[in-house]
Amino acid sequence: MTEPVRPPKIPESVLVVIHTRELEVLLLERADQPGFWQSVTGSKDTAGESARETAIREVAEETGIRVARTAPPAQGLQAAGELPAQALKDWGLRNIYEIYPVWRHRYAPGVTHNTEHVFGLLVPRGIEVRLAPREHLAHAWLPWREAADRCFSPSNAEAILQLPRRLEAC
Repeated sequence: MTEPVRPPKIPESVLVVIHTRELEVLLLERADQPGFWQSVTGSKDTAGESARETAIREVAEETGIRVARTAPPAQGLQAAGELPAQALKDWGLRNIYEIYPVWRHRYAPGVTHNTEHVFGLLVPRGIEVRLAPREHLAHAWLPWREAADRCFSPSNAEAILQLPRRLEAC
């Protein structure tokens, strides 16, 4: 049985640094590249999907952590188990980088670069993480400097190194 042909990936993605107030960062080990650790990443599913929507979807798919799509009305409540929408912050950073050759086959022919939108997600210490087994082998909560050192992606490491400054701004 052959697998269905997937459309090419959209060369626009998100990087979500999931962290606690204590500057612990969640890293995930890639299933397709054991030993490669990273924050949550993922491409847009459709051209019309916003970077924020992509971030919310990817966090839920890869970690089981759910974020409310919008702030509840003044007297309303968000769904049980969801983090408030304001926990997810768009850091206003855009990284344009060359797609690693090992993953280039996922994109349309001739696509060599990706635009990455960087977000931070503040979570409570001890939040449950449920990995997507097809995507990740393991997860680890690490102090921010150690997490930056473990990342294989330079843009991911750089984003994590900005975490103390970003958290102070909250």
